[in-house]
Amino acid sequence: MHRPTKRLTRTLVCAAAVPAVLVVAGCSSGSGSDSAKDDAQAKASASASGAKAKKVAPATYKELPQACDAFSKSTLKDLVPKGESKAGASDDESTRASCSWSSLDNNGVKGSQFRWLNVSMLRFDSDVNRGSADKLAKAYYAKQVEDAKATKGAKGVKTEPVSKTGDEATQISYDRKYKDKKDDVTSKQQTIVSRVDNVVVTVDYNGSGLAGEDAPAASSLSKDAQKAAKEAAAKVIESAKGGSGKDGDAGGSAKPSASASESKESKKGA
Repeated sequence: MHRPTKRLTRTLVCAAAVPAVLVVAGCSSGSGSDSAKDDAQAKASASASGAKAKKVAPATYKELPQACDAFSKSTLKDLVPKGESKAGASDDESTRASCSWSSLDNNGVKGSQFRWLNVSMLRFDSDVNRGSADKLAKAYYAKQVEDAKATKGAKGVKTEPVSKTGDEATQISYDRKYKDKKDDVTSKQQTIVSRVDNVVVTVDYNGSGLAGEDAPAASSLSKDAQKAAKEAAAKVIESAKGGSGKDGDAGGSAKPSASASESKESKKGA
């Protein structure tokens, strides 16, 4: 007589257990779905932020001019008369280029005047890890100035800004002594480091009197070095325009081509 009751009780217990399992399963399923969705959104957001953070403005200047063509014939005649050019070695002349000239004006028993002129150019490209091209060039520009000031054996070091020579320029002047045969010679050094957006141009010009000849005036060398530095900076700008240089071009900070405009727009949106 009691068997049906036991069966009914057992059936009710089982029936009551089923919704509890379903509820637990339902909660577990919903929580997992939300978690996966949140993870996916977080990853997508991180990816987007990373891509945005790594975006840098393109380089303004994509190539360098021929270093041995950096100066006009008249400038070379004034600074290094009868000097012959010598191009520096480079694995990639679109990134790094240099050229030098040396001149010896021999006056016989009256002594001689020696002059040396060198120009070096280094161009930077934008890099998502290292930064924009102009910022990389700016850092290198500052290092070049400090290295020139710390030249071994330099005496009476003086620095001053140079106007109308790229985006920024600094002149470093000093004396340095060296031996020429048995004579003690004083070399008057002028180094001008300039930056034209993502290109750094360094012009070195020095002069000395040999065999009893007086050393040249530093003021004269300084004026000539500034003229050369302005021409070299202008040449960088002209290389992007595809134009030819003219004597007296000051080489300001004007940006040349469409790539420059794109660079500015990218910087504004950054």
